Amino acid sequence: MPMLPPIPQNETERLRALLDYQILESSPEKAFDDIAHLASFICDAPIAAMGLLDQRRLWFKSIIGLNVPEIHREHAFCAFTILEDGVMTIEDATKDERFSDSPLVIDEPKYRFYAGAPLINAEGFALGSLCVLDRIRRRVSKRQMDALQALARQTVSLLELRPVATWLAKATEQIQTLETMLPIFSYCKNVRNDEGYWHQVDE
Repeated sequence: MPMLPPIPQNETERLRALLDYQILESSPEKAFDDIAHLASFICDAPIAAMGLLDQRRLWFKSIIGLNVPEIHREHAFCAFTILEDGVMTIEDATKDERFSDSPLVIDEPKYRFYAGAPLINAEGFALGSLCVLDRIRRRVSKRQMDALQALARQTVSLLELRPVATWLAKATEQIQTLETMLPIFSYCKNVRNDEGYWHQVDE
């Protein structure tokens, strides 16, 4: 049996922070796909993913080299990565007691190599990871690990912008609604107040 990943001490707060981003189940976005492609290129790895860890699964916002939307949390290497401050590397998963019995190692896709950087937000919560994988034994250089961490920080920056982007989209929609209403108000020279009464524009 594979070793079950430990649960972070701040798990309740971590999950709440993750849900606040309202990103789970969202559609693919080019910005996140670009980061995954860069991670794959820099680390010369055929598989790269940006995954977010909720209570039961690792859900992929972006994944390159595989067509898998999510995996169970107990099988996710990233469930261990969120416990780290820096990049977690596995040169040969068959030699690591945490993962040697994992179905992802024994069966397809038969992972051997893994390197993942935790996605840590401004409050210090690890939301998931940016990782690269390979089916052969290998290692990454310090420069590649530094680059992976830099990309993880950029990923978090994109996440932090999502609430702002949502707010701006709603504000733009309200402005567009007002733009269609104002000509009517101008024509009839009346404006309705918060209590539902109409007043002359001059008032």
